[in-house]
Amino acid sequence: MTADTSTATEYLNQLTTALSEIDLSRVANWGSRLARLRSKGRRLLVAGNGGSAAEAQHLTAELVGRFRTERSPISALALHAETSSVTAISNDYGYEEVFARQVRAHARPGDIVLLMSGSGRSPNLLRAAEAAREAGAVTWALTGPAPNPLATLVDEAVTVTARSLSTVQECHLVAVHLMCAAVDAAVAARDATAVDATAPEAAPEAATTDATAPEATATDATALDATGSAPSAPPPSSASSPEPVRERRPATARKVRPDLVVVGDAFLDHDHLGRVERVASDEPALVVSGGRTHMRPGGAALAAVLTARQGYPVTLVTALGQDAVGDRLRTLLDEARVEVVDLGLDGSTAVKTRIRAAGRTLMMLDEHDICPPVGREGETALAAARRALTAAGGILVSDYGRGVAAHTGLRAVLAEAARRSPLVWDPHPRGAAPVPHTAVVTPNSREARVIASLAGGDTLSDDVEAARAVRGAWGPVQVALTRHEHGAVLLTDADMPPLVVPTKVAAGRKADPCGAGDFFAGHLAAMLACGLLPSEAVTSAVAAASAYVAAGGPGALEYSPEYPPDDDPAMTGPVTGLSGAGPAAAAHAAVELAGAVRARGGTVVAAGGCFDLLHIGHIQLLEQARKLGDCLIVCLNSDDSLSRLKGPSRPIVPAAQRALVLEALASVDAVLVFDEDTPEAAIRALRPSIWVKGGDYSGMEIPENELVSSLGGRTVVVPFVAGWSTSSLIESARTR
Repeated sequence: MTADTSTATEYLNQLTTALSEIDLSRVANWGSRLARLRSKGRRLLVAGNGGSAAEAQHLTAELVGRFRTERSPISALALHAETSSVTAISNDYGYEEVFARQVRAHARPGDIVLLMSGSGRSPNLLRAAEAAREAGAVTWALTGPAPNPLATLVDEAVTVTARSLSTVQECHLVAVHLMCAAVDAAVAARDATAVDATAPEAAPEAATTDATAPEATATDATALDATGSAPSAPPPSSASSPEPVRERRPATARKVRPDLVVVGDAFLDHDHLGRVERVASDEPALVVSGGRTHMRPGGAALAAVLTARQGYPVTLVTALGQDAVGDRLRTLLDEARVEVVDLGLDGSTAVKTRIRAAGRTLMMLDEHDICPPVGREGETALAAARRALTAAGGILVSDYGRGVAAHTGLRAVLAEAARRSPLVWDPHPRGAAPVPHTAVVTPNSREARVIASLAGGDTLSDDVEAARAVRGAWGPVQVALTRHEHGAVLLTDADMPPLVVPTKVAAGRKADPCGAGDFFAGHLAAMLACGLLPSEAVTSAVAAASAYVAAGGPGALEYSPEYPPDDDPAMTGPVTGLSGAGPAAAAHAAVELAGAVRARGGTVVAAGGCFDLLHIGHIQLLEQARKLGDCLIVCLNSDDSLSRLKGPSRPIVPAAQRALVLEALASVDAVLVFDEDTPEAAIRALRPSIWVKGGDYSGMEIPENELVSSLGGRTVVVPFVAGWSTSSLIESARTR
């Protein structure tokens, strides 16, 4: 091998190594979110210096033009390509302001600003990142090796570990092409399914007054300073902090879809569903006959899957055995799109079995009561866990008392990560104590009493005292005590009254609550990562967990071929702020509720409308509709949809508030907000057996009838109360 060949081989080896370490899931996620810009009236601003400038301009050209497939253009501007602006700003304000001033001019809340830098230290890019955050835009960075100032400053970063700047730039070009490919794939998927009615915003609008956004709004006087921005504030106090805990909103609501990391013990759940028709002849024991067995992830693995199904990128840090059970669990997690960091279990992967009949659990079997040592994979796996936790927007420790949360090396990493991101600790009586800087702990009533060595009943007063006892045992940490079907209690300070959050969705007699605590804790971690106050996040988590149980609990994870899970991001991604439930507890829960009712042979009823000012005509329509089946789901026009339908003076009441009022009605089981002019996409997602219209449509052609019929449903008209309409109410108010 010649010297030249040796140099080339070494160069290619470095490039191959650097490419293999790129965060491909984040790059693909960026592409999907860029695709959404085209329908939201927003744009991408890109900037870089030198070779990075050329690559930034390459990206904007592919988006405004096309990469591989034909599609509508996406608004994208390369700031360095504005030569007159660049030279004028540099001359008048200095080169450090060359991009920041353009960002202030062009960036709007919800836009995306992507900054490309081999070093991550260019002052003009750092200034641009600060300006973008001030404008309420989302900030991304493609940089060289981490840590670097730019990667730390932005919302999300893809870093490339390489010694050579040229290798970094070559990896950036690959990332640009991968993003463009993801854009094409996302556009093709949306165009093919047309299920985009409830698509989430591509980015948070940190400084808007949008009532559906989880971040601080301009009307929240307690959360904003005089500039209209959220004031800087440290994260909630930890278990080791001497100061009393007070609710604080993060300085910036970082992302709509933050990366989440779940840490804890995973096992395989077997649910055997049979029937009981007799008692054994030789002893008083129930005989379970027939039935079938379902396998699903359990423990922290179930928490990870449930959180991923709400639309978040999830990594699970756990310990699995080198056995068939561990292999099966890895496959299930892979199918659920959960990344796994395996610390290694020096023994068998645990299996737990529930025997169920008539909607009740008759027996639970734990085949592995002895917990093997954790950490077989050593420092390599621990380093991977550290990388995942360092990049996490939110963290959930789902401790099932089997050793992962007690791992000494991992606890040190968790304590450090909790300084940067909100950490929720879901404890176990046999588990480890929370690490310092934990934001919220989430014991249930029974666990709280065991942890605090406290006797007592199950009244609200008993639960509040149990929460205080947990706080006394673990220091000044916020306690969100879950109360099963009664909701939750949040205690942020021993001297302050607790927040009591009741459930909003009534569970059926045979509802399966398994996993409700995992769903609650995962949703809570996600909401804190999105920037909600603990009180807001707990309220949202109660609603989301209630909807999960009402939709069938763990049974909602099992689908027949006729009704497969909807992989469209519009239905599985965040639908922020509706019914206080945040991501997926509104649109996704509505779809899952419909699927669960349909799967058990029930009748799904749906009705649509604006419901801008709720009146007696609406109430009667909905009450009559509910009597026609086993659940009623209301398809509600979004604010934009209503404005297009009724004119710029409407709506009177924002969609989030209209949804809350509708969900408060006993006749309404769920609300799905759609953004199109008609509810066609919502109807396709729900597949109602009956579509209801008011009596004012009697004798008229109903636009949705053909679609409903094609899906196997029927359109009906119910009587209405004459003389009542939102338009007449508005006109009456104006006249008066």
